[in-house]
Amino acid sequence: MDLSGLSFQKFVDFALDHTRLRTTLTPHLPSQKFKSIKAKDGNKAVLTALSFQSPKIRLLRSLAIADDNAMRVLDFGVFPEPEYDLPIFCANFFATASRSIVVLDYKEKYFKKLMPLGQKYAELFPWGGKITSESMKFFSPIVIWTTFSTSRDKHDDLYSAFVDYYKAWLELMDEAVEEKDVPQILHNREAQHKYLTWRAEKDPGYPLLKKLVGESLAKDLVRNFLFEGVDTLGTNTFLDYFPEYRCEDGGVNQKRSMIGKSYETRPWDAKGEFTGG
Repeated sequence: MDLSGLSFQKFVDFALDHTRLRTTLTPHLPSQKFKSIKAKDGNKAVLTALSFQSPKIRLLRSLAIADDNAMRVLDFGVFPEPEYDLPIFCANFFATASRSIVVLDYKEKYFKKLMPLGQKYAELFPWGGKITSESMKFFSPIVIWTTFSTSRDKHDDLYSAFVDYYKAWLELMDEAVEEKDVPQILHNREAQHKYLTWRAEKDPGYPLLKKLVGESLAKDLVRNFLFEGVDTLGTNTFLDYFPEYRCEDGGVNQKRSMIGKSYETRPWDAKGEFTGG
């Protein structure tokens, strides 16, 4: 497929427009330095970074990458303030002329009433093949994890899924009431920090960023933009949360897919009960 007409911009536009209908978005100041990112000399990729916050949203951020007709990438995430018992929303899309890889999910919280939504799109977007339990620990039963041959029709279907999932998240945001219980707030903060710590260490997009912008800026993007909060929401390290990755020398085992079984089919039933795939 010719990628020249394929863009994830309408995904971002929809999310921002509909978020603004429900709340006031203001620039997320710690992330503004990433608004003007340029690829290294000789690379034609265009990177577009946006970041906002609101009373219930600690960080809404988007990183889009377009590299001529080679690839299109969107990493979109919404991280709630810990005072609100909301899930993390995340959408990761990677498209080349021949193949698209998709993860669309809510992290950390699981809502039974969203299962019909998950089932609807589980039929439209079949399970994407083998994935290990180290990744599964951050997937919910309504996750869309799929791969497919890039096509205009599938791209349109993906946009519909994004719209439905994000509308559902916005409804949850509308319903969320500020938490007064300090232990619950601390629990929410730690849950989000654990997720950020995992992603900052294991993010599969890091090698691409390193190639496009260099190692130093790639690391800065990961820790202070994509997963901003990893250095401020908590003090636990990756190995504090995930001691099974500790090497004999005290470092982090860098191998991927090293722990647990692999799941070649969706490991939940229509009710969201774990079946093991």
